[in-house]
Amino acid sequence: MANPLAGLAAARRNGSPYGITSICSAHALVIQTAIRRAVQDKETTLLIEATCNQVNQFGGYTGMTPDLFIAFVQEIASREGLEASRIIFGGDHLGPNPWRAEPAAQAMSKAEAMVTAYVWAGFSKIHLDASMGCAGEPAALDDETIAIRAARLAKAAEKAARARGGALPVYIIGTEVPAPGGVDHTISDLKPTEAAAARRTIDLHREIFAREGLAEAFGRVIAVVVQPGVEFGSQNVVAYRPQASKALTGLLDEELSLVYEAHSTDYQSRGALTALVGNGFPILKVGPGLTFALREALYGLDLIASEMVADYGDRSLARTMERVMLASPGHWHSHYHGSDASLYLQRHYSYSDRIRYYWSKPTAGVAVGRLREVLNGVAIPETLMRQFLPMVPAELGPAGDPETILHAAIGQVLADYDAACRGDAA
Repeated sequence: MANPLAGLAAARRNGSPYGITSICSAHALVIQTAIRRAVQDKETTLLIEATCNQVNQFGGYTGMTPDLFIAFVQEIASREGLEASRIIFGGDHLGPNPWRAEPAAQAMSKAEAMVTAYVWAGFSKIHLDASMGCAGEPAALDDETIAIRAARLAKAAEKAARARGGALPVYIIGTEVPAPGGVDHTISDLKPTEAAAARRTIDLHREIFAREGLAEAFGRVIAVVVQPGVEFGSQNVVAYRPQASKALTGLLDEELSLVYEAHSTDYQSRGALTALVGNGFPILKVGPGLTFALREALYGLDLIASEMVADYGDRSLARTMERVMLASPGHWHSHYHGSDASLYLQRHYSYSDRIRYYWSKPTAGVAVGRLREVLNGVAIPETLMRQFLPMVPAELGPAGDPETILHAAIGQVLADYDAACRGDAA
């Protein structure tokens, strides 16, 4: 099967653009849903990505190194009957971000080792992101320093790829987005990247890569990360406005081998996603939006169990998750702000979905397992499905299978992305 990443720019030039969904999640149910959809659609190539904080040579917050992450995904794929050749693995924001509290020399050495580990494991799409300052540096670096450090990371990736053998990686450059994890406030004004700034990013990377003997590697740069004018904060979503990014789209008419990669497309409408693909942003990254949909479905089932199962308790799962998050506040405390009541709502219902970091906790796993167990085989009345799970087809309730409901909730989000990638805005 042809690598769809290789044809994105040409398809846009030819007037028949298509997109690809970049699934940025390490949740087994999310990945399983995406894989099951790919099994049904024989034409689909899955793009599954891991971030530098999530997966690195020290395990990241998932506890997985790059090779373990690939093994984790491939085990699910094997179980579901999807060929490994139909999955592309990408590394997102690969750079010094996890170690930015350390001196630059030390953080960059670790970043080089991380990029090497990703490439050795089999990740073939590499986003080079050295935009963040390290200890003693400004929070945001100048364009030239970013490009110099990106070239240094590319050199490590190239060395690993040539030693490993096989296809050489493709690269993504540019970092006009928030740091991994997203923004932590309400967004009132968001401007797309200026075309001149995108031009400078491309030109500097091209020049510095050539200077470092990486001209051939720069030829495998397929996309630039820019801000198209889409984002979500803790409590609001900024919708895509095509006219605002018109100048950015025009730049692609000069850079014929490139497209844009759109980060933080979570919660955009199907029409907005379709417009992004058509306007030169065909790589659509989504992560929190998928686990948000999963959390919605789990909490809906939690409410249904509270109504239907005598000894289940009142919102047992939600209460368990509150205890888990309060016991380990590291993943949300510095991101959510406000009164105690506001913090409670954000912990559970924020678009940032920082609750996603807690589903892998043993206590959370037990609570989810109990919820699924008490509802397994229980026919949920259509009226309760309408009340607590309105986003899921009501006819799934009588099946008595919580897993089917969870997959359906995630799948409805992915359906919008699949349609947008085909150019179907309806």
